[in-house]
Amino acid sequence: MDLKLRGRRAIVTGGSKGIGRSIAELLADEGCHVSICARNEAEVATAVEALKGKGVSAMGEALDVRDRASLEGWIQRSGERLGGLDIAVANVSALDMDRAESAWKNTFEIDMMHTVRTVEAALRWIEKSDAGSIVVISSVSGFEFDPASPAYGTFKAALIHYASRMASTLAGKHIRVNTVSPGNVYFEGGVWHRIERNMPDRFKTALSKNPWGRLAKPEEVANAAVFLASPRASFITGAHLVVDGALTNRVQY
Repeated sequence: MDLKLRGRRAIVTGGSKGIGRSIAELLADEGCHVSICARNEAEVATAVEALKGKGVSAMGEALDVRDRASLEGWIQRSGERLGGLDIAVANVSALDMDRAESAWKNTFEIDMMHTVRTVEAALRWIEKSDAGSIVVISSVSGFEFDPASPAYGTFKAALIHYASRMASTLAGKHIRVNTVSPGNVYFEGGVWHRIERNMPDRFKTALSKNPWGRLAKPEEVANAAVFLASPRASFITGAHLVVDGALTNRVQY
């Protein structure tokens, strides 16, 4: 299916690896020009070169999303260099599993406020688009208790609420806002890869709880996010799409 993304322009936070990298690459595969940000300069450079290899315009910057000026500056430069913005994907997460007060502050700044700031800074560009779309990456931890840090789950829940509210707020401007909540996602260098190496018993427990007997691949989450970002989902807004392989027990209304 042609997602009607050719020539569109997107920003993806945390786009150098994992879910964010897969989202950026799928957007590029569909002909969308892409700008990414992440903390590691070398990883950003590698990802940008891979994106350019798909025949689209691509750029990226290394920055800390807690730094508002740096984040907003990257978004401004992305809009200028790409000639506008149609799509914003807020993907970065602190993944801070500590239970100390510092984890609450860190997760608030990275998961919550980075998303709010990304949306607010991108809107001045997206408002000019005829197919404006925002996708927020949350987590199943946002609607079901798990052993993770209470701060992580609390702010993932807040992201779902925020995205739903923004969908209503921006509907009059024909800007769509949707949320994707992944379950456990496995990729080399990711959290579950490290758990597999360092805490094999916990990894086996996680596998046993998933009816599919495996964890999600980043590209499986990207498929959902990119569809929601695309004009093919033109009348879908305020949706919360769970990608977890039936990991969670829920009745979703």
